[in-house]
Amino acid sequence: MNQEQEYISGLGKDSVVPPELKGWNWGAFLLNWIWGIGNSTYIAFLMFVPLVNIVMFFMLGAKGNEWAWKNRTWRDIEHFKQTQRKWRNAGLILLFVVFPLLFTLLGSMLKGEVFDQSMVTISQNTEVIEVVGEPIEAGYFVMGSIQTSGTRGEASLQYSISGPKREADVYVQAYKEMEAWSLYNVIVHIPETDKKIQVVSPVE
Repeated sequence: MNQEQEYISGLGKDSVVPPELKGWNWGAFLLNWIWGIGNSTYIAFLMFVPLVNIVMFFMLGAKGNEWAWKNRTWRDIEHFKQTQRKWRNAGLILLFVVFPLLFTLLGSMLKGEVFDQSMVTISQNTEVIEVVGEPIEAGYFVMGSIQTSGTRGEASLQYSISGPKREADVYVQAYKEMEAWSLYNVIVHIPETDKKIQVVSPVE
């Protein structure tokens, strides 16, 4: 039996996987269920099962080459390698280009009027200045949500600040009435000491 006859793909359990293909598959690890569709490896849909998906990340990375070879017909070993390299490259682009870009755009959207108001208020708070120091600078990323409906809205933000003395976390709640945003609750939390500074207190 020659090599071409021995290593026939697409036969399921009857397929013999070439030794050179056994190894980590970054495309399967990074793109999981999407990769699974493209490689006829539908076990990848277990990524949608809570807790199981954690294990599946690593199972797909470790067994991806083997499963893809057995589940889909390939012209030859080189065809398989070329295709998996494309999946790997697509996964790396998603990880290092698309995700950071989306995260940056989301953060930029949240750095609006509510963020600006909270930073001004925090920077003028003597207790925060005493603990964090000045100048006070905000971290690059902002998490949370902003929802608006007509002239009304509400916002919940979380971001970090830092000064010469230490870093802190900021939690902001704000409401919009008649097109104007007003801070409702602003807390600065110092993780180092677990101290909480109430910069803006909720008004009943």
